Amino acid sequence: MNSADLGLPVDVPSTALFTDHYELTMLQAALHAGTADRRSVFEVFTRRLPEGRRYGVVAGTGRVLDAVENFRFDAGVLGFLRERKVVDEATLAWLADYRFSGDIWGYPEGEVYFPGSPLLRVEGSFAECVLLETVILSILNHDSAIAAAASRMASAAGDRPLIEMGARRTHELAAVAASRAAYVGGFATTSDLAAGFRYGIPTVGTSAHAFTLLHDSERDAFRAQVDSLGEGTTLLVDTYDVKEAVRTAVEIAGPKLGAVRIDSGDLLLVAHRVRQQLDELGAADTKIVVTSDLDEYAIASLAAAPVDAYGVGTQLVTGSGHPTCSMVYKLVARAESADPKAPLVPVAKKSAGGKTSVGGRKWAARRLDRDGVAEAEVVGTGAVPPELADRQLLVELVRGGDVVAREPLDTVRERHIAARDALPLSATQLSKGESVIPTEYV
Repeated sequence: MNSADLGLPVDVPSTALFTDHYELTMLQAALHAGTADRRSVFEVFTRRLPEGRRYGVVAGTGRVLDAVENFRFDAGVLGFLRERKVVDEATLAWLADYRFSGDIWGYPEGEVYFPGSPLLRVEGSFAECVLLETVILSILNHDSAIAAAASRMASAAGDRPLIEMGARRTHELAAVAASRAAYVGGFATTSDLAAGFRYGIPTVGTSAHAFTLLHDSERDAFRAQVDSLGEGTTLLVDTYDVKEAVRTAVEIAGPKLGAVRIDSGDLLLVAHRVRQQLDELGAADTKIVVTSDLDEYAIASLAAAPVDAYGVGTQLVTGSGHPTCSMVYKLVARAESADPKAPLVPVAKKSAGGKTSVGGRKWAARRLDRDGVAEAEVVGTGAVPPELADRQLLVELVRGGDVVAREPLDTVRERHIAARDALPLSATQLSKGESVIPTEYV
């Protein structure tokens, strides 16, 4: 189901105010100076990966495309800007007709990236491109951070599925975006129904401790759940005594009990004990799901445990300690005049403190070794070397203001798995280290 056009409550009528005040004051000044129509190229990149991360994950591209389409200054928005005297009347008149008419190229969603990778290239007039800075960065920084954490967790989990269950740990709208990004990064399901409705992500869930506490006994709670949801349900067994709960669960549901969930205690020890008990009770096919503040390190520590699935919340939706990717949106080239035929001039910030950038409209390609494993991210501003022509990373996303590259979320998810698998094995190590491949400028 493509629900992007359903006008769901998780959407907003316009994304035009998802921006910073100074975007509009820059616009006003550029309009007055006669420089607003100069052809410009902006690029999104990050100067470094979060500490300890070996690669980044591009996520949120599909949401960026939605945001660009919905970037409209309607009467209510214009009234707000007029009342606050954010910009003058001439600028308000310009904004009333705003429609992005430029081009956007970028890494396809789900792809991996490295420091300096030109993740998104936005081309058009200065005026129309500069307004998109904040909303683009807001989406990409958040979603890519969640997807990177999800990817690390998925690597640690191996073939065991991951359940996203962090909606209660973040803003209600951020929860929907986080669920989408987690799915891109390798999670199998979500507990968030809004995410399931909007993006088609499979949803799961059975009961919490409150359901057990509601009933006069744990036996009554289990009986009620099995009678309603069937023997294949998942019973939460750590409200009181785990051993007694497992015995009761199998007694009520029988050997075809779907799963038990453990949400507290020494998960490694408890999982082994529960597995042994289930097997002794004849429930050898009953699975074990563990939750309780998991992150990629806790998941990795359970690799040898008889665990069948993991539920992750807080650490996932906060990027597992890195809630942003520090991406920036920089002007890298602009025309010498408003003449459409005027040549582009590379521009770049030059300052102390590590905030320099590289000017020029860039391409990017990933060089592989003889075994097909990535060995370098190559970024350039001139002609693409022939040997890299078929390894270019940027794809066309928007042409003349029209979105040309929407794709199913499952396609994005599969792309990420393939991109991660093409990296050196050290990419999935959880020990701290530098970027798994270098970025080379040519």
